[in-house]
Amino acid sequence: MFRVLRAFWNDQRGIALILVSIMLPAIIGFSLLAIDMSRVNNLHNDLQKGADSLSIAAAAELDGKSDSIRRANRALLTLVRNQYTFSTSGPPQTLAAAGVTVRYLRSLPATDDLPIVDVITDELNEAHLARFVEVSVNPVGFAAIFPASFLQAGASNSFTVGAVAVAGFTSGVCDFTPVFICNPYENDPDGHTLEEAVSTTALRRRLIELRKVGNGAAAGPGNFGFLEPPEGVGNGAQALAQTIATSRPIGCYSAEGVDTKTGQNAGPVQDAFNVRFGIGANGNHFDSAEYGPAANVRKGAIQTTGSVNQCAAMNQLSFTEAGTMGLPRDATTPNMGGRMGDGDWDFAGYWSTNFGSATYPSSWDTTKPTRYEVYRYEISAGLVGTASTGGEIGTPSAACQPPVTSVDRRLIYGAILNCAELEETNDLSGHSTGLPVEAFASFFLTEPVSSPSDDASVMVELVDITGRGGQGTLDNFLRDEAQLYR
Repeated sequence: MFRVLRAFWNDQRGIALILVSIMLPAIIGFSLLAIDMSRVNNLHNDLQKGADSLSIAAAAELDGKSDSIRRANRALLTLVRNQYTFSTSGPPQTLAAAGVTVRYLRSLPATDDLPIVDVITDELNEAHLARFVEVSVNPVGFAAIFPASFLQAGASNSFTVGAVAVAGFTSGVCDFTPVFICNPYENDPDGHTLEEAVSTTALRRRLIELRKVGNGAAAGPGNFGFLEPPEGVGNGAQALAQTIATSRPIGCYSAEGVDTKTGQNAGPVQDAFNVRFGIGANGNHFDSAEYGPAANVRKGAIQTTGSVNQCAAMNQLSFTEAGTMGLPRDATTPNMGGRMGDGDWDFAGYWSTNFGSATYPSSWDTTKPTRYEVYRYEISAGLVGTASTGGEIGTPSAACQPPVTSVDRRLIYGAILNCAELEETNDLSGHSTGLPVEAFASFFLTEPVSSPSDDASVMVELVDITGRGGQGTLDNFLRDEAQLYR
């Protein structure tokens, strides 16, 4: 009998069953907890991805135009669909159907731990100010399998899971010249804005006299300066001048901030602009094909000295020769201290001098065109080679570099800055960094730069801007991106 009892006592077969029985509740509990953690993690990831997608889709529409919020709301409702599971909200459904809360923002606080306060309250009238969007996915119910009451009496197995994402719209340009131009419509006495100027012919044809910031002028409306050129270009004045003169610029600049160049010295600025008119540079600095002239260089000048086999220099041209006439300046210059015209220029005199009885669009008799429209029409209508009464033609001299036709060489490009405001805390003639850009713009050079000095004037018409109010002609330069910030 004792032998049987001793054998039974020493027998260890089946002990694992006892241990498993003891540990089974803990094993099942940890398994359920792992499953719940996986489920809630998947649900949160699904919701967060949906919030991210929605915010990026909405932010991509925040281009500063008056209808940007309307387009962003449409993107939220129709362009993005993301499904989630593991919730108690019934069958899989779209996030838009589940509901989201959206806030449009002008700016973000300096750090993520600060609350967002700069919120757009009037989405109809303030849409152009929206730069960021916050998308909050409404919390959805989640029912855990693990019995929470096992850990705490009365605890609930149900809770909610949500997600929040903040995205913004960043804009920049590439293949742009390192030039900034002070907004000629900043604090405009007539109340006109940059957007109005681009969309209104009467304002767009106003002639603007630009002067270089620094020795020649203060950093006020209608003046220009230089931005830091791209890496690898060089820091010398000649290198900067080449980046202005070239037909293949390589610089990229962000609307969030640009840096001005120390010293603002661009060397032969006159040559950098005037090679576009088929006027040879001093010292043969711009003697390769990328510095070729525009297809139409009519400027009201005839070469009077030098060899016909030589690309004419500025001092070899006569701008007073009878029968020649470049694009005229405005009749009066009432704005910007006499440096912005009224848009009333002598179109009839210019046309009769250069093209006689050649036809032009009849609408120009009712609404006077901009100088740029006339210049473009001369090219499209085949009038570039037509001689004026004094014998000038718009075809570049064969002694100069061949004309560049891949881009419009009579256009210059630059970042528009609100200089009057920025000058209060920055030195725009020195090296200032992170200056916000109001818009990127194109300007039409109406005549050659007459002097190499720092106070020489550059006469231009505003053609187009990026963003709100723009006509879309600068879209090829744009590099717009929507990105997540939170």
